Amino acid sequence: MSYLKSVEIETNPSPDASVIWLHGLGASGHDFEPVVPELGLPKDAAIRFIFPHAPSLAVTINGGMRMPAWYDIKAMDMNRTVDVEQLKASADAIARLVEREVERGVKTERIIIAGFSQGGAVAYELGLRYPKKLAGILGLSTYFATADTVEPSEANRNIPIRIYHGTRDPMVPESLGRMSVDRMTEMGYRVEYKTYPMDHSVCLEEIRDIGQFIKACLDLK
Repeated sequence: MSYLKSVEIETNPSPDASVIWLHGLGASGHDFEPVVPELGLPKDAAIRFIFPHAPSLAVTINGGMRMPAWYDIKAMDMNRTVDVEQLKASADAIARLVEREVERGVKTERIIIAGFSQGGAVAYELGLRYPKKLAGILGLSTYFATADTVEPSEANRNIPIRIYHGTRDPMVPESLGRMSVDRMTEMGYRVEYKTYPMDHSVCLEEIRDIGQFIKACLDLK
């Protein structure tokens, strides 16, 4: 079986939990690598952070230029016209990483799926449809691109979901973050939402909140 190339960081030997964290358009798995030491996790926590690299795709909104992308964005309209089949294929590729973690001895209920911007849209698709229980879903400065097509799994009906967004985001307006919350709430999910006075990025307060979410999902003290 083939797997996406990834950056991996283990906070301690023999990890019993994993966080699979997807980057945004045009970035790479190295994008969030420096965040790990800033999360404030317990010193004895054994977590494997996996930062996969997206494949190179032609992106319509960037003049067809090829770049790291989880899927093509065809128009920057309010709802984002995207290539849903490519998005689902990326979710399948992340599912293979989840399955590899299971083979490495990590239970699915101790795997968190996180994503920034484009990566967050893939995280929503995979996290909500995955057939086995996961630990949590984290959406950062993102949107729910497959709200109308996702096929939710009963195993993750009660999955913890956190959505964080910048109030000054010019790339993915904060209104899209709120729309994601509304759609998931309508679907019966319990979602917690928080904003920060930032643009399309992350800030230290958010990083600390991410650390708290990880600790809560994995029951770390």
